[in-house]
Amino acid sequence: MSVLSELLPGFVINLVAAILIIGFVYYPAHRSRRDYVFTFFVFNTLIYFIAGLLRDVQLTLGFGFGLLALFSILRYRTEQIQIKDMSYLFIAISLPFMNSLFLATRITYQELVIINAFVVGMVFFLEKGWGVNYEGERLVLYEKIDLVQPDREQELLEDLRRRTGLDIKRYEVVDVDYLRDTARIMIYYDQ
Repeated sequence: MSVLSELLPGFVINLVAAILIIGFVYYPAHRSRRDYVFTFFVFNTLIYFIAGLLRDVQLTLGFGFGLLALFSILRYRTEQIQIKDMSYLFIAISLPFMNSLFLATRITYQELVIINAFVVGMVFFLEKGWGVNYEGERLVLYEKIDLVQPDREQELLEDLRRRTGLDIKRYEVVDVDYLRDTARIMIYYDQ
């Protein structure tokens, strides 16, 4: 059996799982981060084939994950990524390893499909917020310095809600610049 004919069935399963997670769960909830979709699919596809080809080489799985860590550090070290986006990147990275390493294990294609369906279902369930309350955060530069006082907390909260249009649940004053009469405030709201 050729290497390609061994890798393609697992790749199809991997690609379907990645499309479901990245295309139908992540992207609709994070349309402003379209560039990550490209990254997730590229990582997912390349790692699947790298892991599939490495199975014939006398290297350990630790080497594969180390190689993956090196690629991740090179690209994402200079850019801050939100934790949820990092989770999707981890999913995009882990799926191909899982879907290509099944050849070295005793599981069947049907079992692999069930495992992928479980991962897709779990991610969908968590992303849609069923049972989990996700809180967004945003840093704002605020110029009404007179409202940044403990006794005017409600006024500040109402002004922030009116200006941002968000249902802000709480806020945190990061710092106050009295020279420029501004404050940096981290606002927290339900997504």
